[in-house]
Amino acid sequence: MGETFLELLLQYGYIGIFLFLVLGIAGLPLPDEFMMTFIGYLTSIGKLNLTYTYLSAFLGSCAGITLSYILGKKLGLPFLMKYGEKIFITRRRLKMTQLLFRKYGSWLLFFGYFVPGVRHITAYIAGISNLTYYRFAIFAYIGAMFWCAVFIGLGHILGANWKMAFKMIHEYGLTAFLAILPLLLVGIGWWIWKRKKNFAGKT
Repeated sequence: MGETFLELLLQYGYIGIFLFLVLGIAGLPLPDEFMMTFIGYLTSIGKLNLTYTYLSAFLGSCAGITLSYILGKKLGLPFLMKYGEKIFITRRRLKMTQLLFRKYGSWLLFFGYFVPGVRHITAYIAGISNLTYYRFAIFAYIGAMFWCAVFIGLGHILGANWKMAFKMIHEYGLTAFLAILPLLLVGIGWWIWKRKKNFAGKT
């Protein structure tokens, strides 16, 4: 399924990125992080525009997580308990996310993006828990902003080596991610500085 969606992504460009993230965040088993690292790489070789790519991913993530929040708020826990597995939300993941939400509260909406299997459920639980939309939006949208920046930035900065970095993160988890993070932050800072310098040169 993942390869089919990646083909559609390449065919439809920024709209494909947006829809991929909406469906992935809402619960379909799509390789979200793999996709974002890949499109980050495509921006490094000029196949995609970095700004438009980031905005498409960010808006898709926000739309997907908002859809999940609304469904959780309107349909409640009984719906997920009964039909969750049909949208790839197992009872085990649901219970685990409920426990994490009780422990970390709204912060799980922020950090949950970086936990596969959890980010797909956090917004449902937030809606079921009647978390206000204002509080949901603050944590969920800021989390989406960082999540998209991390993986798209990773692909953009590492270029042709993006697969190696992605594999390392999945094999060694948080330790590898924290090791790469300083490089990523420096790269993002350099890109922002370069954009500002180019903009100033044109004015």
